[in-house]
Amino acid sequence: MKISVYGKGGIGKSTTSCNISVALAKRGKKVLQIGCDPKHDSTFTLTGFLIPTIIDTLQEKNFHYEDVWPEEVIYKGYGGVDCVEAGGPPAGAGCGGYVVGETVKLLKELNAFDKYDVILFDVLGDVVCGGFAAPLNYSDYCLIVTDNGFDALFAANRIAASVKEKARTHRLRLAGLIGNRTSKRDLIDKYIEAVPMPVLEILPLIEDIRVSRVKGKTLFEMTESDPSLAYVCDYYLNIADQILALPEGVVPQGAQDRELFALLSDFYLNPVAEKKEETELDLLMV
Repeated sequence: MKISVYGKGGIGKSTTSCNISVALAKRGKKVLQIGCDPKHDSTFTLTGFLIPTIIDTLQEKNFHYEDVWPEEVIYKGYGGVDCVEAGGPPAGAGCGGYVVGETVKLLKELNAFDKYDVILFDVLGDVVCGGFAAPLNYSDYCLIVTDNGFDALFAANRIAASVKEKARTHRLRLAGLIGNRTSKRDLIDKYIEAVPMPVLEILPLIEDIRVSRVKGKTLFEMTESDPSLAYVCDYYLNIADQILALPEGVVPQGAQDRELFALLSDFYLNPVAEKKEETELDLLMV
């Protein structure tokens, strides 16, 4: 199974990806996580350091694939999760999709793809060109990480549109949304009314998740020294269980940018009637 995780930049996508990878490993699966971001920090919470990138290693070898050994590009992370960082092109030059393609090509040369039950691509921020959508070419499922805000859902809609486009020629489905750092989900619900898709999990605003990123540890590793965090791990285990159940997924229809803008901005400008009813009920109870 191959999974691509997308979402707005800074939404907590890499932290979410790392914890999902460990959750899948806890369920007995052999997992490879591939970071597809020029920052090459996707696997930081799994390994505790910035591992060398595939593109840098290939450049050192003058792109002689036969000279690259698996241990030069695949690093063992927490929970037995193997980690790869694709890296990226020089700033302002090159294409992210090319780097992803070279990464997949090398891993196939090393027969790495055949060794894993799950391969998870953690992809950089917003989809703005076909190159950034390249991991979808290799994926069975896409997961979108969002929060309850306008910008994140706007990015989610563009990702959903990318899934729809790729699904024309690939066996790809959107498994669903993951709400992260979300104390409430009213705007998410408003969006999925217009663009129906599953919601796999909603993680509330938990400070320890942010701290885990700074510490370079997954929540599962932090739980070893602080068992009170076990409840946070349950969120990720729930996501892993839903993925392993092989969901049917959806091909999202997406919404036009102007239509979505009107939908989400109207939610703020014109509060829904339910809020008024709740206020009247509170007054009645008093």
